[in-house]
Amino acid sequence: MRPLIGITSYVEQARWGVWDTTAALVPYTYVRQVEEAGGRAVVIPPSEADPAEVLSVLDGLVFAGGADIDPARYGQEAHSETAGLRPDRDSGEVVLLTAALGLDLPTLGICRGMQLMVVTAGGTLSQHLPEVVGHEGHRPSPGVYGEHSVRLWPGSRVQGILGDTAHVRSYHHQGVVDPGSLAVTGWADDDTIEVVEDPSRRFALGVLWHPEVGDDPRLFDALVSATRA
Repeated sequence: MRPLIGITSYVEQARWGVWDTTAALVPYTYVRQVEEAGGRAVVIPPSEADPAEVLSVLDGLVFAGGADIDPARYGQEAHSETAGLRPDRDSGEVVLLTAALGLDLPTLGICRGMQLMVVTAGGTLSQHLPEVVGHEGHRPSPGVYGEHSVRLWPGSRVQGILGDTAHVRSYHHQGVVDPGSLAVTGWADDDTIEVVEDPSRRFALGVLWHPEVGDDPRLFDALVSATRA
């Protein structure tokens, strides 16, 4: 049996064929990466239901990218550039993540998912990173990924997977100010935080870039491998 890997989903207005309606969806690149790594992907829409119901059948989780997290969750008022909030995702995913970590279920957070890990760990975010770093390199323009290098902390989980450096694709305008109880183990070339992890867990790793759109499968391989450990 292949490990079952849950992928959190967006809830958005979507169009296909003759239909134009609200849909639970996730970019297929997440599914492809999970399945090419040897897992079986299961899309998990936001829900207020008891997370134990779904976690009891999953072997691992990917917390996918998407909209900004409501800054009220880390004690701030919304910046003018903070937009498109999805309260249903925030509430459902915080509960799901907390329960998954409590069960030590292997977990990979991607972009928003990494930020969710930080907020859940008691950390805070920078709501508009260009004001801090003075450039738009992490999200150059709508629909265009930024590309940059990331240096990784020796001896960390992520360095064991990717080596000392990685070339990545990013699409975010927010960053990490305080990682809370998580360890910072990777930085972009402008010294902003790109990786957090919890060394006390079997596999709890968050990256601010988008490995699902690249051609490097190693983070997904590592997640699936961790479910078999």
